[in-house]
Amino acid sequence: MIYKKNKLIFDNFDIRYLGKKFKTPIYCYSLKTIKNNILNLKKNFKKIKPLFCYAVKANANLAILKELKNNDLGADVVSQGELMKALKAGINPKKIVFSGVGKTEGEIEYAILKNILLINAESKSEILTIEKIAKSKKKKIDIGIRLNPNTDAQTLSQISTGKKENKFGVDEKTFIKLVNYAKNSKNLNLKCLSVHIGSQILNYKPYKNMLSVVNRTIKKTNYKFEYVDLGGGIGIDYSHRNLKLNLKKYSLSIDKFLKKNNCKIIFEPGRSIVGDSGILITKVIYIKEGYKKDFIILDAAMNDLMRPALYGAEHKVMPYIKTGRLSKKTYEFVGPICESTDRFSTVKKFQKLNEKDFLVICDVGAYGTSLASNYNLRAKPIEILIKGSKIQVINKRQKISELI
Repeated sequence: MIYKKNKLIFDNFDIRYLGKKFKTPIYCYSLKTIKNNILNLKKNFKKIKPLFCYAVKANANLAILKELKNNDLGADVVSQGELMKALKAGINPKKIVFSGVGKTEGEIEYAILKNILLINAESKSEILTIEKIAKSKKKKIDIGIRLNPNTDAQTLSQISTGKKENKFGVDEKTFIKLVNYAKNSKNLNLKCLSVHIGSQILNYKPYKNMLSVVNRTIKKTNYKFEYVDLGGGIGIDYSHRNLKLNLKKYSLSIDKFLKKNNCKIIFEPGRSIVGDSGILITKVIYIKEGYKKDFIILDAAMNDLMRPALYGAEHKVMPYIKTGRLSKKTYEFVGPICESTDRFSTVKKFQKLNEKDFLVICDVGAYGTSLASNYNLRAKPIEILIKGSKIQVINKRQKISELI
């Protein structure tokens, strides 16, 4: 996204043109950025040759999933709905991993029916449930077991998943017991050690620590795993201060790990593929003057973009026209919803704004629409995908009449 003649341009399209043509709020994605992110991951992990299973929870739009399938990606799913969506997009079942702590019997049966690559189990009860269903169907099911490595991902506490107080995976002692149980089962084929320590990670050291724990655990089990699923979590630069995970160092750590463990690597990237590919175009409805700050009331709200309200995430806000004239007061960007948490950010020394101005909220490609709701009976926004010189509507704007 760049300014040309002081006007904001996204993938060669003028923001005001998009705002007027499709009406705000608009989720807008760049296919070029998505493809570049995939190429970047493949280039940095070229030596390892991992299976990339895109985390569908990040953005489950069917058109985007189809583009990812065209770029040879698999899928990491955490519900039957996500599994169905991945299959509808044409993703190869043998490139699909089913994760999550609370798979129902119905979901497990569906996954078995579709013959996917792995069901990553997260508890003894789940393993017993998979075994029971497999036995009833006279099948042997390929599974993984998720280890909780008690590793601090140095990220937001709400998106940390690899510490002992988190609900995900099992501790090392339990993991070893479950490995011994699974390898003696007639209906379970243990293929994978799975691990995932959190999201929005920008420091490679937590990954290095995680690999050390995984290596130690594999030694203790004395079991040959065909796959080690390292999860996802690679962060993006929401602050626009050039903060990026050192993929080269992470790749070197995995390479050292593979010299001790002959296995295939699975990655579950989501945010790192789609996060910075999306923007939310919105418009100023009102400017409400306050004592110490002015409230910039937008037509986008927390039902459209939940991340700031859910865990205090910050997204950069950019004006359509760059004037250089700064406001004397602090701006707080908020939506129309009747909740105090319906705020996007508070910024000092922002450009002076007027009512009806267009604005862009950056880096919303991941956990934007997938967390969107109809709270306050608000219709969900339109979604468009820029493909070179063409614009594809990939989700029509909901009509309020559909909600009534």
